[in-house]
Amino acid sequence: MGVKLGSEAQGYTRFLSLAEQLAAAGYEVELITSAFQHWEKRQRATDDPAFHRYPFKVVFIDEPGYRRNIDLRRILSHRRAARNLAAYLGSSAPFDLVYCEVPPNDVARRASEYAHSLGIPFIVDVNDLWPEAMRMVLDVPLVSDALFAPLARDARVVYRNATAIVGTSDEYARHPFRYRPDDIEHLTVYVGNELAQFDDAVREEAVRIEKAPSEFWVTYAGTLGASYDIETMLRASAELRRRGYSTIKTLIIGGGPDQERFEALAQSLDGNTAFTGYLDYPRMAACLARSDVLVNSLVRKAPQSIINKIADYVAAGRPMINTGGSPELKTLVEHEGIGVTIEAENVGALVDAVLSLFEDPVRREDMGRRARCLAADRFDRATAYRPILDLIARQCQESPV
Repeated sequence: MGVKLGSEAQGYTRFLSLAEQLAAAGYEVELITSAFQHWEKRQRATDDPAFHRYPFKVVFIDEPGYRRNIDLRRILSHRRAARNLAAYLGSSAPFDLVYCEVPPNDVARRASEYAHSLGIPFIVDVNDLWPEAMRMVLDVPLVSDALFAPLARDARVVYRNATAIVGTSDEYARHPFRYRPDDIEHLTVYVGNELAQFDDAVREEAVRIEKAPSEFWVTYAGTLGASYDIETMLRASAELRRRGYSTIKTLIIGGGPDQERFEALAQSLDGNTAFTGYLDYPRMAACLARSDVLVNSLVRKAPQSIINKIADYVAAGRPMINTGGSPELKTLVEHEGIGVTIEAENVGALVDAVLSLFEDPVRREDMGRRARCLAADRFDRATAYRPILDLIARQCQESPV
């Protein structure tokens, strides 16, 4: 539902890449998505030729849209999209396999019920955990349970109807088995990126990135919302400046519902910070590559595991400071030697981690080299998505249809 298409600046590209690879492998593919652009909160011009230049069919499902990532309008909008998806699938020529992202849970449930009714393979790709992630914003006893009960119910149906599971982390790939007694084929494939595209973007934009020779960039890229601990980064920046490290600059790339609040806080703290807002992919990639340290800054209760930005972080070949509590992510960071994990929401710990790397260029170089090797081994879609294509081939061969 949140796929990036055409010349759009924002959106996920996992399903776009999968559709392109499947089409190249000889499958007849339909990519079904929303007519509403989630990231820009606007309706798409669905007749734009840029949306229909792919070697597969793109189908847009109508939904009314919403203004915020978590509000009643979004729930109602997805409910309408789910009904419209069911109507489209019911009127189409039968498919041989359905590969579907979850969330949104109700949209995925309609897709799973369609596949189940035909007895065809249904592969669910677990990209996030709803309603668990939504409790970051609204966690009121009884009230949240009642509000999120439909999301939990839909997730159970999706997981029970699956014939195979792909997760963007080991944690996500295992999650559906809480709701089904039997084992089915499952695998972990990180969200990833296209390493060659990342490198081309860096080369294209590098000359346009202005950075003083004395500056040391500590950078975050991603959503400015409830799960992401930008406040601690801003307070750490102010503390570093108070201690006299005026050349250490905190760069915040991205936007989101809390952007204005974070910008106001940064101004009041008077640290050495800069907000870029959303950047197109080439410029974002170039900024990451010019940075000295990258921060995966999550709040203590954040349920996220190995999220989208990790692919671009490791592609940049820079050391990472991680505050995410996911055991899987912590193990990846520490075992691969690509950075350090510190306690979330701890200003002192973040200051110490930044200064430790600031004062040790040899360590930074080693971590960055290891990160880049990891990007090539496990995050480059050109090779990392091959297991998904193999899984689809097996599911099609084993299907009784």
